[in-house]
Amino acid sequence: MAVKTVQVIINGAVTTLSYNGQTGKYEATITAPSKSSYNVNAGHYYPVTVKATDEAGNVTTKTDTDTTLGASLKLKVKEKVAPTITISSPTAGSYLTTNKPTIKWKVTDADSGVNPSTIGITIDNGSKVTGDSITKTTVSGGYECTYTPGSALADGSHTVKIDASDFDGNAAAQKSVSFKIDTVPPTLSISSPSDKLITNKTAITVTGKTNDATSSPVTVTIKLNSGNAEAVEVGADGAFSKALTLVAGSNTITVVAKDAAGKSTTVTRTVIVDQTAPVIKSITINPNPVDAGKTYVICVEVTD
Repeated sequence: MAVKTVQVIINGAVTTLSYNGQTGKYEATITAPSKSSYNVNAGHYYPVTVKATDEAGNVTTKTDTDTTLGASLKLKVKEKVAPTITISSPTAGSYLTTNKPTIKWKVTDADSGVNPSTIGITIDNGSKVTGDSITKTTVSGGYECTYTPGSALADGSHTVKIDASDFDGNAAAQKSVSFKIDTVPPTLSISSPSDKLITNKTAITVTGKTNDATSSPVTVTIKLNSGNAEAVEVGADGAFSKALTLVAGSNTITVVAKDAAGKSTTVTRTVIVDQTAPVIKSITINPNPVDAGKTYVICVEVTD
């Protein structure tokens, strides 16, 4: 009997094949499923069913479980869209005050899925870190990842690079972020006034110098007693000055230098303004009169 129809069923879609007189076979050009076959089953393929029917109505069906032809009935479809990487922490250009920062990022892939074994992080020119050193939390479409360096990073600039691929072998575009680590507060020295200075003048100029090797420029504020902290201009060499008007009695001057990482150094100076002249209460000379060339004692009682 003659063959009536030959049909192929893939992912629920039925296609009827046409007989090719030159090859003597039934053929069709079929558009592959739009999704990767990776997550279809454990074998990562679309099962193909071929059904041949003759004019008498006899039907022969072959599937992927067939011992002879089954291997030819496993259609593997690979996606071509790479995963997406998003780094959430640290942000570009940020300053960090810990030398073991936690790096956070997310990798997603909407089709075959992110292959967790390919997720890697590289810090500066070090070796790529993969595997269990990276904490991976499953989220919709991929993983939230965190990594904390085992060894402290030096103060200064650093760059983190993240890599990942999906199960179909598509590599994501590498993402990177650069940041600075600053664990050391700025230096701050006050050249004037000296601490515990006693003066009879209310006008005084605070002068000093500041610097930070990692997080310049440094901002400086100066506060007198319970007043507001006021910003002062800091020169390119780190020098600054500010004129103040003191009050009679004890004055507290608070100088704070803060770098871009938020680390600060504080120096205080106490200055006492005393504008009350001393009082001479009594004077005695003994003996008086005194013989020429002899000694005498003068005694003065003074209070202040």
